[in-house]
Amino acid sequence: MAHHDLPAIPDLMAEYRNAARDLLPVVGTTRRATGDPSTSYGVRGVTIDPAHLAAYTQATGLRLGNTVPVTYPYVLAFPLAIKVMGAPDFPFNAVGAVHLTNVIERHRPIALTDALDIKVHAENLRPHRKGLLIDMVTEVTVDGELAWRQTSGFLAKGAKLSGTAASHGARPEDDGSLFGGHPEIPGGTPTAQWRVTPAEIKRYAQASGDKNPIHVSALGAKAFGFPTTIAHGMWSAAAMLSGLEGRIADAVRYSVEFAKPVVLPARVSYYAQAGTGSTGGADGAAGAWDLQLRKTSKPATLHAVARLEAL
Repeated sequence: MAHHDLPAIPDLMAEYRNAARDLLPVVGTTRRATGDPSTSYGVRGVTIDPAHLAAYTQATGLRLGNTVPVTYPYVLAFPLAIKVMGAPDFPFNAVGAVHLTNVIERHRPIALTDALDIKVHAENLRPHRKGLLIDMVTEVTVDGELAWRQTSGFLAKGAKLSGTAASHGARPEDDGSLFGGHPEIPGGTPTAQWRVTPAEIKRYAQASGDKNPIHVSALGAKAFGFPTTIAHGMWSAAAMLSGLEGRIADAVRYSVEFAKPVVLPARVSYYAQAGTGSTGGADGAAGAWDLQLRKTSKPATLHAVARLEAL
């Protein structure tokens, strides 16, 4: 692994611009999907800006306190993930990559005063029926101890393994599902219903730094095949988690699988069920929660399914 320590977290929008430039003829990088990339990036001693954290919690509904929400380190580390995707040995371009799944394992709460060492690498390149899947792995350590680990599954539609990789021990095809298929529509009344507006998602974009055009520009969204702007998947993940504030253990695993995008404006129904096993497992685990986010006017449309369980 060729690891590079950076002096600071890079600017996310600058990394997006680099990714877009990479698509241009002549100046762009020719990418070959031959195997797992070897480049990783990290930053040591990252401190948490209380104002940034406050803006994030206001945009997601998560609680502001002396420790950060389970999903907050994602926004700190995401620029490093895009930088890894921009390395010459990465198998596909970051532009157009689809965030399919996200699994966070928090081993202990991260305090507002902690200094964080953050490292991101990519692994487990494998075929998918629609292209190629890869896992972006983020680790956050505090004083040498692993506090938080995340595995984010990204799909490159239409990408293929190179002939060499495909013929020499390539990993089997993976459908990317965490839960073995989509769950049934829950019975009964939703736990909550939310109206999601473009203004609300722009606030999240500002707080998270992720101003990808598909989230903040109708024209930009249309350029990528969406009718108008869509919510960030990790906004949905954070919003679902906000419904469980006060019930989240110190050491938890939070697994999310994204389905249909939330096209703005939207009204969504949120379902939280304790220990039902509806997203996998026969009986559910003690202290586990199964979560779903669905379109209110058409409940068959699933936006995200998640499970929160103690480690």
